[in-house]
Amino acid sequence: MSRAERASEGTGVTVHDIVQRGLFFEEFDTDARYLHRPGRTVTEADNVLFTTLTMNTQALHLDAAFADAQRPFGARLINSMWTLSTMVGASVAQLTQGTLVAQLGFGDVTFPHPLFAGDTLYTESVIVERRLSASRPGQGVVTIAHTGRNQDDVIVATATRTVLVRCLPEGETP
Repeated sequence: MSRAERASEGTGVTVHDIVQRGLFFEEFDTDARYLHRPGRTVTEADNVLFTTLTMNTQALHLDAAFADAQRPFGARLINSMWTLSTMVGASVAQLTQGTLVAQLGFGDVTFPHPLFAGDTLYTESVIVERRLSASRPGQGVVTIAHTGRNQDDVIVATATRTVLVRCLPEGETP
């Protein structure tokens, strides 16, 4: 007996399991903007941990006294690689969880405005292009444009990411 059958046992209700996953190649919609929620509020601890784990000794991320004296921002900046990683990570559950074969590359990465501790990062994605793989049957190449905004709707990061994803299993339809 499946878990769904056990859960509905005695209720007279038939249920089926739904497992959260990313999109198969055929399901990527080039006419949609995917909003990834919830947002992620960054803390000073996030910044210090990420910065030290990645061996980035930039004082703008680690040294409050130094960063406070620097213009134009006058405060510690959140590591831009944290911003990029979190922006991409926010999209995984909705777009590529369980369907990704490989990350092929990044392009056009920009950080037009910094993030600070206490800011919240919201991510959205648009599918720029999708094509079947010429060399890998049953897989497709998808190019995704990610945009990260803070709580004031200011763009803090953009990146284009190219991924290799699985096509729908034989006989299934989107």
